Amino acid sequence: MGIGAITRYIDIPQVVLYTFWIFFFGLIYYLRREDKREGYPLESERSGKITVQGFPAVPPRKVFKLRGGASHEVPSSRVDTRELKLGASAAWPGAPLQPTGNPMVDGVGPASYVERENVPDLTAEGEAKIVPLRVAQDFSVAPEDPDPRGMAVIAADGKVAGLVREIWVDRTEPQVRYLEVALPDSAAATTVLLPIAFTRINARRRRVNVVAILAQQFALVPRLASPDTVTLREEDRITAYYGGGHLYAEPARLGPIV
Repeated sequence: MGIGAITRYIDIPQVVLYTFWIFFFGLIYYLRREDKREGYPLESERSGKITVQGFPAVPPRKVFKLRGGASHEVPSSRVDTRELKLGASAAWPGAPLQPTGNPMVDGVGPASYVERENVPDLTAEGEAKIVPLRVAQDFSVAPEDPDPRGMAVIAADGKVAGLVREIWVDRTEPQVRYLEVALPDSAAATTVLLPIAFTRINARRRRVNVVAILAQQFALVPRLASPDTVTLREEDRITAYYGGGHLYAEPARLGPIV
């Protein structure tokens, strides 16, 4: 057999094409399997004994070693025992679920959140990553940028929800993550965090506009256990509360746009 004679009875381009198809199928299978590490298996409305996972099946648990000796496994063996405050809108199986209480507080729909660890996210040095400027004293607001401290927070209903008292920064980025808002008419000087992504700062009028929620709804923003740190769970709950407001803050938001 001469050199290159193999190409007389094997179609090299076709072999390459089949090889690519096999590789691509394997890639899709792997990615589809890996994305089931969170949220699966689903719960069945018919029976708690039915495993709803589809194809491919949920992958075996993978253990990640964390700093400090702790570990985290996915899919997690931890069972979420929170009461789902939703009710079926009709009697037939698969009917849409509707909130039975205050969805922004109950954490359903766009206001839902995961029960993450109730500890602060840390820097490589072991310090709290997100802290107020009163703690991160080596950070400051650039002279060319507006300083929101002292500005009024205007809610979606046009009312003043409070005043910005402090800025919370991310030590690792660095960037602003939250604004600390002091609520009015509060004998206990209550403050809540406002994610910077939900704001529009108007430097000329000295105001911070928030369209996610109404002024009175700031009173129900999840509180912090510590005045100078925010935990991973608290971050999720706070962000979910404002996110849920885009749908649930007013009854009119639940209806069609047109």
